[in-house]
Amino acid sequence: MVRGDPSAGYRQILNLAVPAFLSLIAEPLFLVADSAVVGHLGTEELAGLGVASAALTTFTGLFVFLAYATTATSSRRMGAGDQRGAAQTGVDGLWLSVIIGVLVAVMLVALPVTVAGWFGASGAVAEQAGRYLRITGFGVPAMLATMAVTGVLRGFQDTRTPLVVTVVTFSANLVLNVWFVIGLGWGIQGSAIGTLVCQIAMAVALVSVLRVRTRGFDLSLMPRGITSSLRDGIPLLIRTLALRAALYVTTWVAARSGAITMASYQVTMTIWNLLLMAMDALGIAGQALTGASLGAGDTRRTRSLTATMTRWGLIAGVVVGVLLLAFHQLLPALYTDDPAVHRAVAAGLLVVAAQQIVAGPTFVLDGVLIGAGDGRWLSGAQVVMFLVYLPMVWAVHLWAPSDPAAAVVWLWVAFSGFMVVRCVILTWRAHGDAWMRTGA
Repeated sequence: MVRGDPSAGYRQILNLAVPAFLSLIAEPLFLVADSAVVGHLGTEELAGLGVASAALTTFTGLFVFLAYATTATSSRRMGAGDQRGAAQTGVDGLWLSVIIGVLVAVMLVALPVTVAGWFGASGAVAEQAGRYLRITGFGVPAMLATMAVTGVLRGFQDTRTPLVVTVVTFSANLVLNVWFVIGLGWGIQGSAIGTLVCQIAMAVALVSVLRVRTRGFDLSLMPRGITSSLRDGIPLLIRTLALRAALYVTTWVAARSGAITMASYQVTMTIWNLLLMAMDALGIAGQALTGASLGAGDTRRTRSLTATMTRWGLIAGVVVGVLLLAFHQLLPALYTDDPAVHRAVAAGLLVVAAQQIVAGPTFVLDGVLIGAGDGRWLSGAQVVMFLVYLPMVWAVHLWAPSDPAAAVVWLWVAFSGFMVVRCVILTWRAHGDAWMRTGA
């Protein structure tokens, strides 16, 4: 690549972002497939899946630093020419992911209904959520291992391998869900079994790829820096805790508003995750490219890439929002036959569509700062954002209308306020120079 050549920079962003985009939209499609199949079992099953999914994404999402931290560290070392050190980061992250995953799995498998209750579920909804969690809990170590290995592959600027593995396992998940739930009549447990099988298969495939990719590095498969990896990841863990706390309280308020509101919120949140994780592809490119350019000491290129990716994030947000607006009446039919849920989902998607304008730049800037190793600042800033959000969502809890459609709309209005605050604070930080620290 020729330094200063804008077209070369554009190609590099696209080479990372496009495969990451396809991989990321495949990840939430696991949940889309589950929701589409389980939704036809009944409203209680769909609401139970919503609570179980919120629990799984919360407990696994807390440790997304296993991907983010390994991406940032390995890309910096790659930029500085230390390929073996970059690979060792992945090995340490993999061991850490297995240890954490086993601890989380024990809790989910042993106390599934209790965990569902933490997310506001009760009665039949909590029971359905517990059935799903009792099975998928076994897959948590595999989910976290996938995060760690994906992170180091991104640091190697390889987003194609995770894409191939994800597409294959998603396709298998869709087939297994239809077979187990509808064909064999296993209910929500069938959906959980299909997802578990595919998550384990994904982890095995990616670990095998990492082993092959690092065969020539004289790399030890024994952990050497688990403590260091955990210490470096703590700021990102705090940042993620604050972000997940915002999602948790939103889910809690939805669950307290009744089964129809919770089921409707589950569908809109599933679509939100699909859209936002898709646009996060630019954020992942930002992590890898920012780490590499700062590792090589090239601050000018870092600034140029950040501006380009932020602009692309804004454009992507507008395009996605317009598309969602066009299909907001059609999408609910994929998930439910209940007219009340259909109406509430369609209303909520109008707000989700408008929110994409700020969501695109927000995810890009978050990725850039993670790639720069600015975790300490991000942790403090995210806590502030959460504290600002609490009064917004609490107001919805206190004065939410009885109409499920109106309740879902106000939940998304509050959460959109949270996204606006994130966008403003991250933009302010990116305009400064304090985060642009160079070296391996």
